[in-house]
Amino acid sequence: MMQNVHLAPETDEDDLYSGYNDYNPTYDTEELENDTAFQQAVRTSHGRRPPSKTSLTSSVGRPLTGTIQDGVSRPMTAVRAAGFTKAALRGSAFDPLGQSRGPAPPLEAKNEDSPEEKIRQLEKKVNELVEESCIANSCGDLKLALEKAKDAGRKERVLVRQREQVTAPENINLDLTYSVLFNLASQYSANEMYAEALNTYQVIVKNKMFSNAGRLKVNMGNIYLKQRNYSKAIKFYRMALDQIPSVHKEMRIKIMQNIGVTFIKTGQYSDAINSFEHIMSMAPNLKAGFNLILSYFAVGDREKMKKAFQKLIAVPLEIDEDDKYISPSDDPHTNLVIEAIKNDHLRQMEHERCVEVVKASQYVELANDLEINKAVTYLRQKDFNQAVETLKMFEKKDSRVKSAAATNLSFLYYLENEFAQASSYADLAVNSDRYNPSALTNKGNTVFANGDYEKAAEFYKEALRNDSSCTEALYNIGLTYKKLNRLDEALDCFLKLHAILRNSAQVLYQIANVYELMEDPNQAIEWLMQLISVVPTDSRALSKLGELYDGEGDKSQAFQYYYESYRYFPSNIGVIEWLGAYYIDTQFCEKAIQYFERASLIQPTQVKWQLMVASCFRRSGNYQKALDTYKDIHRKFPENVECLRFLVRLCTDIGLKEVQEYATKLKRLEKMKEIKEQRIKSGRNGSGGSRSKREGSAGSDSGQNCSASSKGERLSAKLRALPGTNEPYESSSNKEIDASYVDPLGPQIERPKTAAKKRIDEDDFADEELGDDLLPE
Repeated sequence: MMQNVHLAPETDEDDLYSGYNDYNPTYDTEELENDTAFQQAVRTSHGRRPPSKTSLTSSVGRPLTGTIQDGVSRPMTAVRAAGFTKAALRGSAFDPLGQSRGPAPPLEAKNEDSPEEKIRQLEKKVNELVEESCIANSCGDLKLALEKAKDAGRKERVLVRQREQVTAPENINLDLTYSVLFNLASQYSANEMYAEALNTYQVIVKNKMFSNAGRLKVNMGNIYLKQRNYSKAIKFYRMALDQIPSVHKEMRIKIMQNIGVTFIKTGQYSDAINSFEHIMSMAPNLKAGFNLILSYFAVGDREKMKKAFQKLIAVPLEIDEDDKYISPSDDPHTNLVIEAIKNDHLRQMEHERCVEVVKASQYVELANDLEINKAVTYLRQKDFNQAVETLKMFEKKDSRVKSAAATNLSFLYYLENEFAQASSYADLAVNSDRYNPSALTNKGNTVFANGDYEKAAEFYKEALRNDSSCTEALYNIGLTYKKLNRLDEALDCFLKLHAILRNSAQVLYQIANVYELMEDPNQAIEWLMQLISVVPTDSRALSKLGELYDGEGDKSQAFQYYYESYRYFPSNIGVIEWLGAYYIDTQFCEKAIQYFERASLIQPTQVKWQLMVASCFRRSGNYQKALDTYKDIHRKFPENVECLRFLVRLCTDIGLKEVQEYATKLKRLEKMKEIKEQRIKSGRNGSGGSRSKREGSAGSDSGQNCSASSKGERLSAKLRALPGTNEPYESSSNKEIDASYVDPLGPQIERPKTAAKKRIDEDDFADEELGDDLLPE
């Protein structure tokens, strides 16, 4: 073992740094008395004599700093820091940054004609062309992408020749050459020029200077697969698989999957099974599992099909249950597949088995809650028929479940205005569970709909006794008291509800409405102000505020809120009419025109609004425009007497010749109107006389005449209430505020307290053809 150890030979060379660790007796003060040289220097002037040049050695025998011995200088040492001298500080200011030296010299101008600069510019242009080619491909312009790729290839070859002339061949940018060739091959393949694409890929693969170029054999295999040359496709896939290291597991799995798909296309199902089994053992996925099942089906091996299906359903989906049937893209084919499997036989079978298993277990109540939750889901999807069918299954169940189902059925029939059915199921719900507040509320709603408000109030009170937090019952009892004109009690109910639901727009409106009914407009205005702070865009609430301020005589505030209401909902005839009248009252007739024009667009068959437009033109002094408007109205409504009267008046004032024509038409219409009224009057009198004659006695005649007289009055009143065809104006009535506040509040769906929120879905797959599943290029 020691024979391999070689000791370093001793050398006689002097070490220049020897002696630095030796002890210098000069600094030994204790031995100064025995130092003859020191004692002699102290007694005489020997210490001031300059040393001789031949004795430049220290007391320990090493050469002094800077002396030359045997042709070699001893290294210099210094006490001061290197580069620091006192002379440098004399007569100069402190300038550690060297600013006193002036500005730096200007940069050397770039020579654009130099070969290096030309090479850089050409290289930049090649990169830009490659990027433009990729962008064009992503935008779908494949021809432009190919042209850009070819241009990049031509310029890159020019670049290589110029670089070879200037620099050594090893300085060629191989990355740029690789990217240009790869992009060109990809664009050839995208344009279905497969021969050119394969030649370009061959250039890359055969060049040993490109690292990892063997992976492109996958793309070559894809091209052969598109050409239906399956043998070569498998060959190149296997060549690529051999050149990819095992650390790239995902890439190898994708290539194996392509190999399996290619074997299926060739009918070699046993080889395909080997590929898919390897994938399912290494990294199982849905596509490989599905293709493995189809391969076993092709060879008729049912047992292995079952095992493969078990492996398939064991593959994690890696998505949430709620997102399972949501399409990840806008692909129409994918959307159709998802729609098909949402409710296919496999999914229905899974649901049925799940419910059966739960019913047979100790969690039978959970199964009932699941079914009720299913009905509620149908309601959210507005599938009322399915919801009713699901809920009717519980009519023979125990009392708690029956009450919940009957409550929801009563709710559904109430929404459809089938009050008899709603009342029947409400009775069933109450009889099954007398302490169910939702059932009592629904029963009260059916009684309310029939007009029995006192009885409805009793059901609402009972619901509140069973559950004091039932806000629906409290709201509805307030509406009931309002119907019964018990305004103080109604106000008390709504104020209690406001303490629970602070920002409920319905409650705020009801409080304001009660104060309005109590003839307290100030309080009504205050609560409506709170309402518009919650719903600032509610046009009905804003118009109601305008109405209240108008009743108080504050026209400016009324105009503000009416205008805001019009801005949010410009189709409210009442608001439009008020704004137009306001501008007429304030002598701004030209501003009123736009509102009456909008009203005429909303109600084109009502002559009233067009007459108001013409009137505004006439009042503002624009007589020609007014005349044109009246003529247009006369063409649309030739039997309107009011329009003819204004036409006669305007034509007379202006001095037009048409005045005689319009006057003649006006007289004819007025005469026809007179004749019509006389006929109506004579018809009434004739019917009364003939009826009295048929009775036969004077006493009965007088009684019958009184009866006929009263009936005629009722008929006359009814006719007067209806707008006539020749009347220019239409009576408007004040309507209720927003439809969202219609009485009473609708019944609420009862949701089971122990309802499970978890949905059970299945992993099902469509029986579709095998896809190519090519590796993305």
